[in-house]
Amino acid sequence: MNKYMKKAKENADKGIQNNEGGPFGAVIVDKNGNIISNGNNKVFKDKDPTAHAEIVAIREACKVLNTNDLSGYILYTSCEPCPMCLSAIIWANISEVYFGCTKKDAANIGFRDDDIYEFIKGNNKMISLKQMDREDCIETMKQYQKNNGIIY
Repeated sequence: MNKYMKKAKENADKGIQNNEGGPFGAVIVDKNGNIISNGNNKVFKDKDPTAHAEIVAIREACKVLNTNDLSGYILYTSCEPCPMCLSAIIWANISEVYFGCTKKDAANIGFRDDDIYEFIKGNNKMISLKQMDREDCIETMKQYQKNNGIIY
């Protein structure tokens, strides 16, 4: 077993043993093979639905490295990232990801990633998503742009 995937699996196992969250673990590694951060699902422990293993690992890596840009770093995760985690990975500029189990494996034990994928496709049955007050809200964006706000 790949040593980084083994560590991601160990993180998942530890999280389950401690009843911190679902069966998911992750590690972020630099190009020299040094582990920068570990993560396991902490949804139950933190009472935070966004505390997925990949998110936990990304947050920790950003703190350790004092940056929001993880370009050049590698993520190993025990399961194919859900849509939220994929988005976080993209926002963090991580371009290399290795995963163990598939999203189908997660669905087979009851995780509902497929519902989110269907929502993204336009099959909007999960939530009511309605635009309002754009005219007022767009002013904040214009001000950010006018002040040369950083695009990340």
